[in-house]
Amino acid sequence: MQGQPTLDVTVVVPLLDEEESLRELKAGIDRVLQGLRYEVIFVDDGSQDASWSVIAELHAGQPDTVRGIRFARNYGKSAALQKGFEAAQGAVVFTMDADLQDDPEELPPMRQQLLDGGLDLVSGWKKKRHDPLSKTIPTKLYNWATRRLSGIHLHDFNCGLKCYRWHVVKAIEVQGEMHRYIPMLAKTAGFDKIGEKVVTHHARPYGVSKFGLERFTNGLLDLMTVGFIGRFGRKPMHFFGLVGLLMFLMSSSLFLGIGGYKLYALANSMPAKNLADLSWFYVALTGMILGAQFFMSGFLAEMLSRNNPERTDYRILTRLEGNA
Repeated sequence: MQGQPTLDVTVVVPLLDEEESLRELKAGIDRVLQGLRYEVIFVDDGSQDASWSVIAELHAGQPDTVRGIRFARNYGKSAALQKGFEAAQGAVVFTMDADLQDDPEELPPMRQQLLDGGLDLVSGWKKKRHDPLSKTIPTKLYNWATRRLSGIHLHDFNCGLKCYRWHVVKAIEVQGEMHRYIPMLAKTAGFDKIGEKVVTHHARPYGVSKFGLERFTNGLLDLMTVGFIGRFGRKPMHFFGLVGLLMFLMSSSLFLGIGGYKLYALANSMPAKNLADLSWFYVALTGMILGAQFFMSGFLAEMLSRNNPERTDYRILTRLEGNA
């Protein structure tokens, strides 16, 4: 991470087909951030309407405060946030949706809570939502699962309105559908001072929700990914090696038991089936092969991890040096 912030605030706004709301949103942001040095970064995630034309118009009118990033196609909200984070120049970075369901009036108090509380991140909590059940029920499920997995006690991980310190957004990488799990990514990176604020949630005045079934399944898979990376990302052998070793030992014990029984039967002239006729023989053999493969997968993953230059990119709070 290089450089330092040059502005007070950056507002990152990912969007897809939101041409009707952009001017109103920008006016609201301008109103509440008066007196601060700020920028608004609109990230157009492959819109098919006139959203980019509106962004270009806003930039032409206020080139010092409006920046725009336009994707060639739709890559998803996580990609839009990642590029917005990379471009952000504010000491405090906000994310908010472009559909006017997030209220710009929340920005100053969230910033104050972040700074006064010495926090790394403040997440909005839409305590009273104006969304259909097809969106609120999956959200409640994800929030419950994420709290259990992460140990972070937030009510609304998926709220688009969040506030970060500059060094937090520069230290994390958002992929897939992981934007809903940014607090987990921040905690994994060492930023565990996380707060929450109840925020106003408005009904969508224009357009339609972009929530779909694929986000439900993708979000579940990404939750598993974030949880796994957070626990085993730097020590994959502790997972794959342990699973492989246990599987190999259990299968080997079963194999030796079958072999021992066969030898005992032969020594005592007892009738016994051939090993090739025993289903448990194949179960044991398959388990030994899978166990060895798991173990080798962990070994290879550990080798790749140890040769990754980012492995030693640890966050250092303070450094004390001796006299030169």
